[in-house]
Amino acid sequence: MKTKITRRTAILGASATAVAAGTFKLAAPAIAQNAPIKLGGVATLEGPFATGGQDGYRCVTMELERRNWTIAGRRVEFIRESSNAQADVALARARKLIEQDNVDMILGPLSGAEGIALRDYSRTLTGKSIINGSSGAADTTLRNPSPNFFRFNTDGTQWMAGLGNHVRRVMNIQDVAIVAGDYAFPYAQVFGFNIEFCRAGGRVQHYWAPLGTTDFGAQIAQINRSNARALVVVHGGTDGLAFMTQYAQAGGQLPLIGGSIMADATMLSSRGPHRRLMVGMISGGPIADINDDPMWRDYVARYRARWLNEGGFQSPSIHGVNYATNLQGIIAGLEAVSGDLSGNQAAFQRAMSAAKFKNPMGADVSLDHNRQAVSDIFLNRIEERDGRAQTVAFERARQINQTLGVPEAQFMALGAPSRDNPGCVAA
Repeated sequence: MKTKITRRTAILGASATAVAAGTFKLAAPAIAQNAPIKLGGVATLEGPFATGGQDGYRCVTMELERRNWTIAGRRVEFIRESSNAQADVALARARKLIEQDNVDMILGPLSGAEGIALRDYSRTLTGKSIINGSSGAADTTLRNPSPNFFRFNTDGTQWMAGLGNHVRRVMNIQDVAIVAGDYAFPYAQVFGFNIEFCRAGGRVQHYWAPLGTTDFGAQIAQINRSNARALVVVHGGTDGLAFMTQYAQAGGQLPLIGGSIMADATMLSSRGPHRRLMVGMISGGPIADINDDPMWRDYVARYRARWLNEGGFQSPSIHGVNYATNLQGIIAGLEAVSGDLSGNQAAFQRAMSAAKFKNPMGADVSLDHNRQAVSDIFLNRIEERDGRAQTVAFERARQINQTLGVPEAQFMALGAPSRDNPGCVAA
């Protein structure tokens, strides 16, 4: 029987993802093997990123099914909660999972401000762990990290590695307009792009809009009158679709550079006038629809077989892959300690910190001293293949850390990403 994704569904299970655990293996614990591990999930099944949250749960379910719902000899109870990309809602759902459902750990959330809220909440917990889902705000782990919060996916700043230099040095574009959401995740993306682009001599005009904006007409009119020679779009979900639809209807013609969630399956699977503009768009991120690595080809095949007839995409979304990657980190930790969560999860957390494995894209994943992923980033181009628009990886930067290779003290001195500090510093 296949699992239907609903708002509050408890299912028993575990994952079949092959992961390499940390550098040590503990003896089998004296635990009741019939006691399930209680895994809570927080993802956006409501609001502008609902399709991403649904795909996050698809990829988690697929991997849990592969192990016949067992990790390290213990059954897993997966209790799912829904948020709407708002920090207060995600926090309320997390509290419910911890305080009422008594979960051992949480996998989530999806959006940037939600991640910061759950990071802060994790500091108040003893004997519990929160493992990120897909949220990508830089400061979730870079500044004031919590010892109980782990992120095995790269963040929004890392996802832009190489893109600013490509636009300025390869495409030879000096002036760009950036349209972006006015919240934590787009701040990180814009910061990562600008660090390279501005230091290479690029000039930027920023246009910010709150999450949930539906009318971009005034911004589009300003962009069309500007000196911009390319448009960088750092929106996603329904915001990205609304902006791109209105830009196409207004006759927009600038070359497009995409933030990571602009060039995702959730956007490319939507019909509308935006599609003709997006072909040829360059973007950066942790995944691509077309990637020659055999691990990715196998993962896509399994995803299609499981979900294509049940609402899934032709290729897993960025959020789905991120949730699956973070689940791999959980599995690695549990297998290293033979499922033992005693001692306030101290050994389990050490094992997660030491975990090393390959994610679905075939990229090596490890954690830094802030429990933040170091992994590979891809530059992608949208092309029409097999009758549909797909992202095609054309360049791969290996083992990108959270400070993009800049010494940490120097990077931290630049300040936290925000609309007032977008990272555009001249060389």
